[in-house]
Amino acid sequence: MSDERHQELRLLVQADVDGELAARDGAAVAAHLAACGECRSLHVSLSAAKQAMLAAAPRFAAPEELRRRVAASIEAKTGPAPLPTRSAGRFEWSWLGGSFGAGALLAAALLLLVFVPRDAGVEDAVLDGHVRALQPGHLFDVPSSDRHTVKPWFDGKLDFAPPVKELSTQGFPLQGGRLDYIAGRPAAALVYGRARHVIDLFIWPNAGGREAAPAIALRNGYNLVGWKDGAMNYWAVSDLNPEELGEFVRDWRAAP
Repeated sequence: MSDERHQELRLLVQADVDGELAARDGAAVAAHLAACGECRSLHVSLSAAKQAMLAAAPRFAAPEELRRRVAASIEAKTGPAPLPTRSAGRFEWSWLGGSFGAGALLAAALLLLVFVPRDAGVEDAVLDGHVRALQPGHLFDVPSSDRHTVKPWFDGKLDFAPPVKELSTQGFPLQGGRLDYIAGRPAAALVYGRARHVIDLFIWPNAGGREAAPAIALRNGYNLVGWKDGAMNYWAVSDLNPEELGEFVRDWRAAP
């Protein structure tokens, strides 16, 4: 590779950290990071700096009066709708388990977007990783529907052992896995399917050890669900509708 091309890719690495790349350039950067240790280190350093700045930035909750006005406006158009409960500053996923109409879903989604404190840096990284992987040839490092093939493949490639589960009987067949980079460190990406939809489940260690219930975010037409157990961080992302992605999360968490 020429020095000129290398410098061009270094600039693209910086743009990738800021979430400014088109899909084609994102795929080129992902391929370059897999082969260039210097640029991988740069990507990790820039991602860590971005996370530090985001963590230090002030966050402001929306006023309760605004919440009531939004809810009243939507209720006037769609009828009464169940509202999500809040836990540790985020709305919990459990409210999506019931059966309700599109108006209620719209109301809840709008409230979620207005009132949930956003971990925008992680969400951006998760979504960028998913979009890059959708480019031809980037979805799998190990294509397999057998967890006994996928799980051992990660041995020696990561400093942790990601849990791998099969959900074919629940309608979400395992399709394979790959390495990715999320929040400034390597992560495992498990790939599941639902009809013609792709679900990426990103997993990396939970350094703080604090658990967090599943919470949903909507970004650029994709749904994301993040949660934590005592050992790992989990983020599922797909263009599936929120109900089916919620079903995937519930089934995955319940599976042995």
